[in-house]
Amino acid sequence: MDRIAVLVVDDEEQVRTFLGELLGSSGYQVRCASSGSQALEMLSGGSFDVVLLDVMMPEMSGLEVLRRYRASGGGAPVIVLSALSGAEDAMRAMKMGASDYLSKPFSNDELEDAMSRAVGASRMPARQAPAVQAAGAGSSREESSGERILISHSPAMRKVRALVERIADTDVPVLLLGESGTGKEVIAREVHARSNRRNRPFIKVNCAALPGELLESELFGHERGAFTGATAEKPGKFELADQGTIFLDEIGEMAIRLQAKLLQVLQDEEFFRVGGKKSVRVDSRVVVATNRELEREIELGNFREDLFYRLNVVAIRLPALRERPEDVVPLTDHFLKKYGKQFMSGVAELPPEVLRAFTEYEWPGNVRELENMVRRLCVLKDATLVLDELRSGGRTPASAPSLPTSYAGDGDVEPPAPTMRMPVPVSGPSATVTAAGPGGSVQVLEMPARGVVPAAEVPVNQVVAAPKYTNPFDVPQPPPPPPTMPEAEMSLKDIGKRAAMLAEREAILAMLQRTAWNKRRAASKLRISYKALLYKIKECGIVDPRASAEF
Repeated sequence: MDRIAVLVVDDEEQVRTFLGELLGSSGYQVRCASSGSQALEMLSGGSFDVVLLDVMMPEMSGLEVLRRYRASGGGAPVIVLSALSGAEDAMRAMKMGASDYLSKPFSNDELEDAMSRAVGASRMPARQAPAVQAAGAGSSREESSGERILISHSPAMRKVRALVERIADTDVPVLLLGESGTGKEVIAREVHARSNRRNRPFIKVNCAALPGELLESELFGHERGAFTGATAEKPGKFELADQGTIFLDEIGEMAIRLQAKLLQVLQDEEFFRVGGKKSVRVDSRVVVATNRELEREIELGNFREDLFYRLNVVAIRLPALRERPEDVVPLTDHFLKKYGKQFMSGVAELPPEVLRAFTEYEWPGNVRELENMVRRLCVLKDATLVLDELRSGGRTPASAPSLPTSYAGDGDVEPPAPTMRMPVPVSGPSATVTAAGPGGSVQVLEMPARGVVPAAEVPVNQVVAAPKYTNPFDVPQPPPPPPTMPEAEMSLKDIGKRAAMLAEREAILAMLQRTAWNKRRAASKLRISYKALLYKIKECGIVDPRASAEF
């Protein structure tokens, strides 16, 4: 396949050099223009897949370049680059046909995301027809991200695709439900790609990645001087997604106060920037996703019931990978082709024992875990290590805690009795452990709180009690944080929130102890995001025993 051609237009040589080297190292074919007139000449005489266009340039501004390019019939996606002070120009550029917008300075990840969206938008018309024809029988199609592929051979996923086709052009909100790693973002992009907004921006926002105050500014923008550090006005993601689609991932993590503002946007299609005095109107298709049970969150007071009903016009529940095992092998083949080109030259398929282990494993991390496992296999080039990891429950054996083998998993099985010299914690001044000794006797180890005393012998018929097995990760925890106000002054709602927090604290503690304080695994079993679990651990005052000097 030909390399993707990119034209970088910027009057600053340093910026052109940086973007040229960065994009070139990522596999793009890059050419640069130092002025608007040079850019138009290159665009008229060559074929480009994406244009990176600076707004503020001497002689001919980026907006004029964009206007002339579109007027001449140029259809390549244009990503506008603008300093924060040029926010108004950026919005004008979006209305004139720019496909995306980046504020200077921007991160490599932001540029990569914008390039992925642009590449997908430029290629979507050519791929759309065959993808629709194949969807009923199971197919794969390149998503607008340029990397994300929807593999659907199972009946459950065929139903999902059929529903996506039916609702793509309706413009109603879409609620995507399912465990982490099931491909909710892939489906969100599929909805956008099949809609009449496909050539407009697709903007993703992770609601769990930012605290409430920053998330509000990210979504709705802010005016200059709205808060400390707001040195210029900035449009929010809703404004950038005007005429396009905005995808709010992990909506269940959004603060109640922001949920009210989101509800207003859905109802009135307008909002106020942070510190703004005039309303901003937008026309954005809203797709949201969560791995939480929102009905339960409503009961706990964490999610607005009116917002839930507003979002729950069309709900699509994505099945876990363990519920569609027929997709494991096709997905494995796809990821092997994807990463094999980078790490395993000449390897076309996996050994039969690896594929058998893949199909028998339950994949608690779903498609994301499968992708990471295949990538690890491609890097390590050793099937034995991957098989050992699968047998250990998906955890890298070298990082597993040193517990007895039968207890190193979920904690769903009864742990074995301790061996004789295992440093078992005891609650009293001492305890005894028995084991068969020479000559039919019983050896006794007296184990005080610290240290082990020499063994002694007692007759076989003497009953010596062994201590109950103690989970070394089940350590005393500090009491939960006190309420922020005296209980006598707390409202019924505050009391409910306090009770919910205490219940969550107990549930999180129990799961962390079951998983030997593997937080990622605990988050998966609790069906919340990893970042949300870290936040709740801090909020509930839970202390990781591995951080303790005495442990």
